[in-house]
Amino acid sequence: MSRVGKAPITIPAGLSVEVSAGVVKVSGNQGELSQEIPEGIEVQVEESEITVTRNDDSRQQRSLHGLARALVNNMVEGVSNGYMKELTIVGVGYRAQAKGNNALELALGFSHSVSVEAPEGITFEVPEPTIIKVSGIDKQLVGQVAADIRALKKPEPYKGKGIRYVDEHVIRKAGKAAK
Repeated sequence: MSRVGKAPITIPAGLSVEVSAGVVKVSGNQGELSQEIPEGIEVQVEESEITVTRNDDSRQQRSLHGLARALVNNMVEGVSNGYMKELTIVGVGYRAQAKGNNALELALGFSHSVSVEAPEGITFEVPEPTIIKVSGIDKQLVGQVAADIRALKKPEPYKGKGIRYVDEHVIRKAGKAAK
């Protein structure tokens, strides 16, 4: 049995979980998320627990078992607490500013500024010109948007300039050796 898959998920107070036709819906005070569950995987909801089981022990079912449990757990966690990724901008003249409700204007050393629109369910916060906070209830979407912003100007290995996650360690290289 999958060690991840067999662990039950506790439902916090104020959350409602519905399972119908292979789709799990989790709704709470921060919003609502839904996820399709693969065939052969069953999700049962008791009073304050969610359990995920599989029909057979084939290799694919074993792998999907842990995946389905992790996806449902991420939905419960996201709807109750939300997710946040923090990015920092390193470099002279590199900065970010909030533009309107859900957009960023980034100065990254290009001849033009770069605009980033937030998809639905994602909010940007810029407490300082060099810090960007990406938050939302969908873990996959928060991570993808943060990765897309980071990809605009990845940290380079010589001076470390670029956009990086706050907890990211950039491996530095030595420059050219002098003659």
